[in-house]
Amino acid sequence: MVQDRMVKRYVIMDNDWSTTGFIPFLMALDAGMEVLGLTTCSGDSWQPQLTVHALATLEVGNLSCIPVVPGATYPLIQTEARFQAWQAVHGALPWQGAFAPQNLTAEALGNDPTGGDPNRIVRAAILEGYPTTLPDTSTSAANFMVEMVKKYPGQVSIYAAGALTNVALAVRMDPNFAGLAKELVIMGGYVDDNLLEVTGTVNQADINSDINLIIDPEAAKIALNSPFPSITIAGNVANQVIATKEFLDEVYEVRNPYTELFHQYYSLFPFWDETAAALMIDPSLATNSTNCRLSTFR
Repeated sequence: MVQDRMVKRYVIMDNDWSTTGFIPFLMALDAGMEVLGLTTCSGDSWQPQLTVHALATLEVGNLSCIPVVPGATYPLIQTEARFQAWQAVHGALPWQGAFAPQNLTAEALGNDPTGGDPNRIVRAAILEGYPTTLPDTSTSAANFMVEMVKKYPGQVSIYAAGALTNVALAVRMDPNFAGLAKELVIMGGYVDDNLLEVTGTVNQADINSDINLIIDPEAAKIALNSPFPSITIAGNVANQVIATKEFLDEVYEVRNPYTELFHQYYSLFPFWDETAAALMIDPSLATNSTNCRLSTFR
């Protein structure tokens, strides 16, 4: 254990960042990991909007020294038309992420954009304050990942809490990428939850719908079949760790810009991305685990 602590731990955090999406990178920093960069992908909204969130939430904590590298906006093959066709066959998803129809009324009320032009920025949804910094556009998210695992072989965790498009592109870009990484930690990949998706409440169907993999299933298949030394899937377990108003109030007893955003805007949903980050930081938190084969196509 002492030797493990002496080994420098690095992480690239790939996510569909949001107003309250800062908790995973704060957790990693608090654990002593060096966050090499935040990379961005589409998921709950389109990548350009979520890149602005990444910049803004770093600025809140005076952490703009961490670069933000934009990733892919579109999935490898998936399109809005293909996504809607899938729903026509399998049933509508309560949460459709970036592929939900455009809703200008919701955007005016402060929601991130869905549907329509993926390159538009909805300033009203940047509730944490519009950033003054800019992303690093000298490279791509996939290329950044490849460069960093080559620089620190066997030491870089790839944390992926949105669509797996950037990870798949990195795998295809360099056949040595996966093997040079320390691990891949994914928020997504629910196992044996089909019954929950079609019975019970809309909320049960919502939290068990695997939007991070469904939005780009081809990328998920590539990532999950790549030779990473370790792949951790934090889907099912995260649904057991649910935010409560009492917890939000407790956190807000310590007043700072981050706890204010957390208290005001965090929804009472499971701590999805945070659970994945916790398992990356300390795998011993998992008291039970299962090895399984996972199909990304339904």
